[in-house]
Amino acid sequence: MEDSIELILQDHVGIFPSSKPHPVLSACTGALLTGLYGVWSMFVFPGSRRIPWRLKVPYLPSSKVQTQNVMKLLEGRRGRLADLGSGDGRLVFAASSAGFRGTGFEINSILVAYARSKARWKGIPSSQATFVKKDFWTTDLSSYDNVTAFLAPGVMDVLGEKLLKELPEDALVIACRFPITSWSPQSSAGSGLDRAFAYDISSVRSRLRTPSSTAAE
Repeated sequence: MEDSIELILQDHVGIFPSSKPHPVLSACTGALLTGLYGVWSMFVFPGSRRIPWRLKVPYLPSSKVQTQNVMKLLEGRRGRLADLGSGDGRLVFAASSAGFRGTGFEINSILVAYARSKARWKGIPSSQATFVKKDFWTTDLSSYDNVTAFLAPGVMDVLGEKLLKELPEDALVIACRFPITSWSPQSSAGSGLDRAFAYDISSVRSRLRTPSSTAAE
């Protein structure tokens, strides 16, 4: 009986396709996946070679509600605005429509090109909305009155240290979704993932100086 079954299997072995992968198909699939990963990484981790690992931030666009919350916190403000990690430029466009002179800092050349093209298509002059391919970590931000940032929780306190050193006394900082944990916000807007936090630099500096003054006394 076993011999008969073996003969039957031998007779029909050519009918069923082999499960062994075809080398050409495997190579093409591997190349395709590698290419897709390369394109994905260009957007998610732009310019990663030029930035220390601890400061890398993936690209994640802000939602419409989140942008609206940021604009609520900017009500009554004017002047120059820097959006750190501006992505496709949506926050800079919203700020420029409210009268700000916005600058988007972004190291992903594809996103910078997209934002610039969109600005031209909308007819927005560069005096209102500018997008620069530049690392904001190595840029002096002292000339900006307002700073917005939608980054990652692991870099927010590092960003806070930089902004405390550079921003003018009357500057306002708005953190989207992830707060600067070493600071106390003056106000916030929204809830959950769309929440935004506003920090007045003069108040932050005053509060950070208070514990030292008390300890000295």
